[in-house]
Amino acid sequence: MLAVWVGRVPYRPAFELQQIVAQLRAEEKLPDTMLLLEHDPVYTLGRRAPVEEILLDDTALAERGIEVERTDRGGRVTYHGPGQLVGYPIVRLATADLVGYVRSIERALIAVCADFGVDAGTIDGLTGVWSGDRKLGAIGIHVSRGITTHGFALNVNTDLSMFNGIVPCGIVDRGVTSLEEITGAALAMDDVVRSAKRRVGEALGAFRVVDASAGDLGLEVGRVGS
Repeated sequence: MLAVWVGRVPYRPAFELQQIVAQLRAEEKLPDTMLLLEHDPVYTLGRRAPVEEILLDDTALAERGIEVERTDRGGRVTYHGPGQLVGYPIVRLATADLVGYVRSIERALIAVCADFGVDAGTIDGLTGVWSGDRKLGAIGIHVSRGITTHGFALNVNTDLSMFNGIVPCGIVDRGVTSLEEITGAALAMDDVVRSAKRRVGEALGAFRVVDASAGDLGLEVGRVGS
């Protein structure tokens, strides 16, 4: 598996990069590839997410610098932004077991949390990774021609107040948290990225994980940071 640290990018260029990589993967021109990045502030709505789950009007969104994007992933509405590690594993599924794939991503995120001394787990009937009744990691997947896009978002040093503008994942009776909030310390994103590369690779059965850049793959993305 290739692991590509993209940096901090707006949502739309990252989505377009996913589509390009997925096409190359479908054509066997790339191996399984995971894009790792941070986004500019954005609320994304999944296929079945009602726009009413965004609680801010256009003026408030503009004042806070938050974009809104409709996506083709599963799930409802969530927030992406600085301090949150987003991972887009673009892999060919060996079988049509999407549930099994999601469970593998959950196990990987639980292992990442454990690497930083945080005891995380799952909740029956709910997708994602939790600390008690507060969500640490969200998962939303799309599959086409057996190739996955979208993936996971793990709150590392995320500004959790940004979740106040939405009904996160359509769940009204549970909260959100971050590794920083739980540990009481800001974590180095580089350390979390290294852990995610290892743990996701293990969970997906990758023989090895090789670091690469978008430039190594002949790809470009609109970058605003690194």
